[in-house]
Amino acid sequence: MIEAICNSLTKKIIQSVDGYDESKADEINYGLQLLIGEVPKFFIILLLAFLLHMFKLTLISFFIILPYRAFSGGFHLHTHLGCIVVTSLLYIGTPYLASILNFNDTIKYILISITFIFSFAMIAKYAPADTENVPVLQKKERRKRKIWSFVIAGVELVIAIFIPYKVVSNMIIIGILVQTLTLTRLAYKITKNKYGYEVYG
Repeated sequence: MIEAICNSLTKKIIQSVDGYDESKADEINYGLQLLIGEVPKFFIILLLAFLLHMFKLTLISFFIILPYRAFSGGFHLHTHLGCIVVTSLLYIGTPYLASILNFNDTIKYILISITFIFSFAMIAKYAPADTENVPVLQKKERRKRKIWSFVIAGVELVIAIFIPYKVVSNMIIIGILVQTLTLTRLAYKITKNKYGYEVYG
């Protein structure tokens, strides 16, 4: 149903807006599918979080992970159902794990150090990790997103060191680590994605 709605809207946009042609249809359609698909997905995740008594922590996980994902990128699944499942695991699973794990300070600092090194290495190598459907090709835009990825990951991990709330600290570590994994070539191979900059660059 979502695909049919997006196809119809794409045709109307192509026909009504000057400067758009058929070559842009796939890009417009994919953008519309992301936009329309994200709204119900957001409410589904919040509903699941409420039913699982994880509502507040799930909201916090959005604030932790979304800014980093927005700039660093990552793979996208090819079905809305798969996307809902994986996104739910990311935003609900992260606070769940964070609430049941109990690290002492030494382990916490070691994990933060590992996450810092791993995330910065992957950002340097892959971010922004785009897809062939929504490529990020302009060097200026890629550079801006890469810089912001470094800044957001770095600031959040520093917060994880000093924040007195262990669950939130754990959420930052897990959230940054898992989101960083979505940038990697292995994750792209498993989910059958391709980096847009490699396809079109």
